[in-house]
Amino acid sequence: MTRYAVFGQPISHSLSPRIHAAFAAQLGIDLDYRAIEAGRGAFASALAAFARDGGRGANVTLPLKQDASALCSELSDRARRCGSVNTLARAGDEWHGDSTDGIGLLRDLARHGIETRGVRVLLLGAGGAARAAAFALADAGARELVVMNRTATRAQALAVALGTPARTCDRDALQREPTFDIVVNATSAGHAGDVFAWPLAAEATPTACYDLSYGGAARAFLAAARAAGARVALDGLGMLVEQAAESFALWHGCAPDTTPVHALLRAEA
Repeated sequence: MTRYAVFGQPISHSLSPRIHAAFAAQLGIDLDYRAIEAGRGAFASALAAFARDGGRGANVTLPLKQDASALCSELSDRARRCGSVNTLARAGDEWHGDSTDGIGLLRDLARHGIETRGVRVLLLGAGGAARAAAFALADAGARELVVMNRTATRAQALAVALGTPARTCDRDALQREPTFDIVVNATSAGHAGDVFAWPLAAEATPTACYDLSYGGAARAFLAAARAAGARVALDGLGMLVEQAAESFALWHGCAPDTTPVHALLRAEA
C-alpha cells in the first residue's frame, strides 16, 4: 500500500486523511494516508523517516510550508514564486515541492461565485499559506492587494515579491482605507483561540470575507466579518478540499470529484 501523510503542528484536527481516503475510494486507489505531528525543529527528521519507510507523497500545513521549500531538490514554478510548499512528491531519493493552496482558494471562490478579477483584496498575514493565496489572487487579476501582518518586515517582503499591484498597510492606516471587495484571513490567531479584532472602519463593509482556516480556528474571524456586515463569510473547508484534489491529481495522475466530499464534510460541520 502506497504511503502518504500530512505533516503539521497541531495536526490531530486535520481532515486531510478523510479527504484523501474519499478520493481514493472514488478512483479505486489503495493508499495509506496518515497525519504526522511535527513542529519546525522535528520536521526534517520526521520527513526523512517517512521517506525511509516508503513515503511517496506528503501534504504540509502550519507551521511548515516555508520549511518544506528548503527540503526540496526541485520546486514547481508556483512554489518557487511564492516560497511556500504544501505538497511533496518523492522522485528517487529526493523531494519535489509544489503549492496547491492558491489554486484551491481560487476554485473555492469560483464555486461560491466570488469574482477575483479587478477587485481590491486585504490579506491578513504573510506566512506560507498567505503567500500562496497572494500570488494566486494577483495572477487571477486582483486590481490591488494590500498586505497587513503583525511583523511589518514580512508583509513588506511579500509585497516586494508580488510587485504591482501589492502594497502594505499597518493596522492604524487600515481605518482610513476605502472598502475592500475581499478580506482574506491567513493568520494563525484562530488556532490559538485568540479573539479577532476587526481591523476596518465601521463603514468599510467588505463584500466577501474568507478565512484560510476552517472549523473552530475560523470561528472568531467569521463572527467578526458577519458583525461588520460582510455579505459572504466563508471558512477554508472548501479550499482544503480543492487543494487536496490538486495534490491527489499530482500524485496519482487523475482528478477526483470534489462535490460529494464538499457535501459530506459540510453536513458534518
